[in-house]
Amino acid sequence: MGKVLVTGGAGFIGSHFVKRLLQADDVAEVTVLDALTYAGHIENLGEAFLSPKLTFVKGNILDIELVDELVRRHTAIVHFAAESHVDRSLFEAGNFLTTNVLGTHTLLDAARRLGVQKVVHVSTDEVYGSLLSGWAKESDPLRPSVPYAASKASSDLVALSYFQTHGVPVCVTRSSNNYGPQQYPEKIIPLFVTRLLKGEAVTLHGHGEHVRNWLHVEDNCQGIELVLRAGTPGEIYNIGGGTDLTSQQLTEILLRICGAGWDSVQYVPDRQANDLRYAMDWSKIATSLGYKPVRALEDGLAETAQWYRANPGRWAPLLRNPHTSTPRGSIPAMAGA
Repeated sequence: MGKVLVTGGAGFIGSHFVKRLLQADDVAEVTVLDALTYAGHIENLGEAFLSPKLTFVKGNILDIELVDELVRRHTAIVHFAAESHVDRSLFEAGNFLTTNVLGTHTLLDAARRLGVQKVVHVSTDEVYGSLLSGWAKESDPLRPSVPYAASKASSDLVALSYFQTHGVPVCVTRSSNNYGPQQYPEKIIPLFVTRLLKGEAVTLHGHGEHVRNWLHVEDNCQGIELVLRAGTPGEIYNIGGGTDLTSQQLTEILLRICGAGWDSVQYVPDRQANDLRYAMDWSKIATSLGYKPVRALEDGLAETAQWYRANPGRWAPLLRNPHTSTPRGSIPAMAGA
């Protein structure tokens, strides 16, 4: 694969993907571009800095000169950088549109002008909207219901338009809800685990009936790597295959893992535009690229909870200062490992 640029590589999914990529013999260099906003942390890369193949660049994907400099010397791009929290998007929609749509445009325009062998644009199942029945296929219409999902749907269309109009070799992946160690504690699983470990109550929206497909981050990274290596340019690939759970069923598992009871759960009114059910058909990536998820949900959740139990120094400061990233020491504009 040569040299790979990973945007948002200090975030949750991106950092897991970087570590996976560094293990590949045919990867000569991995460069991470990350702005280290509140959800991106240099610590997420951890042992990846032991690899001489890793270079870290602190910067924003809206910086045209920087993006050009990086794209020029890489053969492939995997684009994770995005604002991704639904609740934040309800009140900070402008940030989501700027980063997710204009940032994606900046990256793809550099790829168009400078030429790369492959671009993988990482997206979400939320672009399909809520499904009362059935499973969304890659060819289904997009029906986002919140600003976050709308910004991702828009960036998907921008990416695909660059293939149709300019021939940029881009693929789009759409994954279901990811979980695993090191996830920022605003998402439901790390939020519930950290609160339960502190003996605090957790809150369920409505009657706890919202259905999500839970996919371990390593399984998602496996799928993204398959698309990077062998995905057909211009194609979309759904990545799913975890376990479908209502939020109440998920809470029951987390309570058991954390040694808490239902007296730790409070029910609150549902938030506005909270999609009832996400569901995707992921047979395309299974049949065409050989994708198969391997992580069992309860094992993965137990492993995840144990990580938070063993690493309070990583997440407790984030709860005290939820809008800032907390790198240890200053990071130069460009630093090789």
